[in-house]
Amino acid sequence: MIHWLQHTTGGLLTLAAVSIAVLLVLIIKLKLEPFIALIVVGLLTALAAGLPVGTIVGSAQKASDSLLEKGFGGILGHITAIIGLGTILGSILERSGGAKVLTGALLRSFGEKRAPLAMGVAGFVFGIPVFFDIGIFVLAPLVYVAAKQGGKSLVLYAMPLLAGLSITHAFLPPHPGPVAAAGLLHVELGWIILMGLACGIPAFLVGGVLYSTWIGKRIVVDVPEDMVFAEEEGEKEENPPSLGLVAAIIAVPLVLILAGTFGSIWLPKGSALAGVAAFIGTPAVALTVAVLLASWLLGLRRGFTGRDLNELAAKSLRPVAMILLVVGAGAFFGAVLSATGIGKAVADSLHDAGLPVLLAAYVISCGMRIAQGSATVAIVTTSGIIAPTVAQLGYSQIQLALLVMAISAGSIIASHVNDGGFWIVSRYFNLTVPQTLKSWTALETVLSLSGFGASALLMAVV
Repeated sequence: MIHWLQHTTGGLLTLAAVSIAVLLVLIIKLKLEPFIALIVVGLLTALAAGLPVGTIVGSAQKASDSLLEKGFGGILGHITAIIGLGTILGSILERSGGAKVLTGALLRSFGEKRAPLAMGVAGFVFGIPVFFDIGIFVLAPLVYVAAKQGGKSLVLYAMPLLAGLSITHAFLPPHPGPVAAAGLLHVELGWIILMGLACGIPAFLVGGVLYSTWIGKRIVVDVPEDMVFAEEEGEKEENPPSLGLVAAIIAVPLVLILAGTFGSIWLPKGSALAGVAAFIGTPAVALTVAVLLASWLLGLRRGFTGRDLNELAAKSLRPVAMILLVVGAGAFFGAVLSATGIGKAVADSLHDAGLPVLLAAYVISCGMRIAQGSATVAIVTTSGIIAPTVAQLGYSQIQLALLVMAISAGSIIASHVNDGGFWIVSRYFNLTVPQTLKSWTALETVLSLSGFGASALLMAVV
């Protein structure tokens, strides 16, 4: 039995299935923190597969050679600075009033009739540097104002905003899911940005525009009377930043990363210009430049002190610790799957079944999302499972980026009661549980299917 489990394709696939089942039980039934559950399951899987203890945890003299440290260290060395700097950048933009400036300008440009679309664009743009839930907290009051002024259902204005925030959270750096997947599958972030836009924009148009307009006319929800409409009462920022400045700071890291990615392709190798592009296009460097610019232009020049900025950074980084632990533990679990031969067994079974890797990645990600609720856990776990398969295929960077998009699309499908985002949406937009299922859960599913469809179409072309 032990030999079958450790040395045959059927046994390794069984071990993989049992490992994932135990992982889901620990997270869903026992309510164990996902990063602890991933470590526990990774250790048990490695032992069950017969890996030597020294390989799993190393020794006192060579702990750095262990799967545990390599799994954590390899991915965290890649993403920690990116996620941390991105979080600080988003916090400065939010505290400076950049979100209100951006949304106000869009509402004026689009006009009252197209206010829902303006909210969607605001969510998409402002969602690039801020986490999903922070985007809701900051922009929800502006949705209330737009809905009250328009005299229509709150759902009509809220769903486009949520679609924009959800797409950027799943598809674009510096959000932890796509950044972690890029590290695990060894793809440059410049390609992630391009393919994220190529898949995310069509998904936003289908879900954030077409579906949101359709469902917004069918679920009528009034703005709660106890909401405070500061903007209506004339309470405005005394010294708001300019729209151009806010847009430029959001664009800086994206432009620099893209310059680094394509500078290595288009510029002469070994030239000084290529070296400069590679340096400033390094994601950590690009985000550092953006944070420094934001700190000066949106902070110090507008009355913030150095102490204010330090406190803001410290406060914004507190939630990041758990995200990094989840990503590191997921990378360890993925390293175990590779070292035990489970990854190769999955690759062989997919090949024998004739199931395309892109579809398999999407289905696995969907299953993880529906089962345990976290998009980040779904992306990291799926990337770890699929990485050994991808290593054998010789995919190009653009193909790898599209594979990340398929995984990301699966990670947002069917948000329901086991997802914290479900309850945030329900609470902030005055929705009952059935209304949330009909609007938000369905919207996430439309976004997921549309995003995967775009990635599959582009994969067929390239």
